[in-house]
Amino acid sequence: MTAYQKLCAVLSSQPKTWLVTGVAGFIGSNLLETLLKLNQRVVGLDNFATGYQQNLDEVRRLVSPDQWRRFRFIEGDIRDLEDCRRACEDVDYILHQAALGSVPRSIDDPVATNATNIDGFLNMLVAGRDAGVSSFTYAASSSTYGDHPALPKVEENIGKPLSPYAVTKYVNELYAEVFAKSYGFNCIGLRYFNVFGPRQDPNGAYAAVIPKWAAAMIKGEDVFINGDGETSRDFCFVDNAVQANLLAAAADEKAKNEVYNVAVGDRTTLNDLFHALSAALAANGKPYIRSPVYRDFRAGDVRHSQADVSKAEAQLGYVPEFAIMEGIARAMPWYVSSERLQ
Repeated sequence: MTAYQKLCAVLSSQPKTWLVTGVAGFIGSNLLETLLKLNQRVVGLDNFATGYQQNLDEVRRLVSPDQWRRFRFIEGDIRDLEDCRRACEDVDYILHQAALGSVPRSIDDPVATNATNIDGFLNMLVAGRDAGVSSFTYAASSSTYGDHPALPKVEENIGKPLSPYAVTKYVNELYAEVFAKSYGFNCIGLRYFNVFGPRQDPNGAYAAVIPKWAAAMIKGEDVFINGDGETSRDFCFVDNAVQANLLAAAADEKAKNEVYNVAVGDRTTLNDLFHALSAALAANGKPYIRSPVYRDFRAGDVRHSQADVSKAEAQLGYVPEFAIMEGIARAMPWYVSSERLQ
C-alpha cells in the first residue's frame, strides 16, 4: 500500500476541514471532488475570474448528496484580506490553488498577475497564520526554473525568471520561507509541471496546450504548434497533483517548509503530444486527419522542461500514478463529452 493509499484510508475515517482556494478552477475542483469522496469537510473560495460554476456543478453530480453537504462555498477574492480570513475560520488544512496562471497572460497584464499571485498570496498566508491552520500547501510552478539549462529540474537549482508569472511564483516561495522562519508557519510549495485533465478550460487566449488542442481537434480546426514542435514538457495528469497536495498537507514536520516538484519525471515533445492526442481521439470515435500548423516560438517559454521527482518521493511518499499516455486516455472521454470543447 502506498503512502497515498494509507492517507486516504485514514482520512476516510477521520474527517478534517480543508480550505481550497480557486475551488471552481481546474485543479481546485479536482481537489474538491477527491476530498468530498473521502468524506472530508471542504470550504471553497473562488471569485470566478478563471473558475466556473459548471465545474462545481459537475463535482456535485459525481459525489453523494451527503458528501456534497460537507461543502461550503464562499464567493470571494484572495485580494481581499477579509475574504481570506472568513474562509480560514475553523480550517485544518489550506490548499491554495487560486492564481492567475499563464505566461502569456502575465506578459500582457503583469499588474493583474502580480495583484492576484503576490498580494493575494500574502493575504492567504496572513489569514492562515492568524487562524492557526495546521499547514499551508500552495501551488508553485515549474516556471520558477527560468533559464536554468539543466535537465531534469532539481528543486535547489533555479535560474532567472523569464516572465512576470515566473517572478510571482518565485516570490510566493520566498514569502513562504520567510513566514516559516518568522512565524513558524508550516508551508509546502508544489512546483507543478504542465498539469492536465478533466475540467481544464479549453477556451480563451491563455488555455493550456492539451485542452486547447483537444478542442480544436474535436471541432476539426487547425492545431497550431509554437516553434518546430521539438519543445518538450513533463506533462502531469491532475490526479498526480491531487495526490501531492494531500500528502503535503498531512506530511510530518521534517517535510514541511520545502518546495517539491510535482510531475512524472519524463518529457514529451509537442510533436509527440499531437500524435498522442490524435490517437486518443481516434480511439474515442473522433478521428483527426489534419496536420499541425507551425508558427513562431512564443515569448517567455522555456525550450525543455522535465522534473526530478525524487525529493517528493523520498519526503512525501509521492508516487505518480499516471504517465502522460494513461492521463490522456483517462481525460479524453471528458474532452469528447464536454460541451466546452464542442
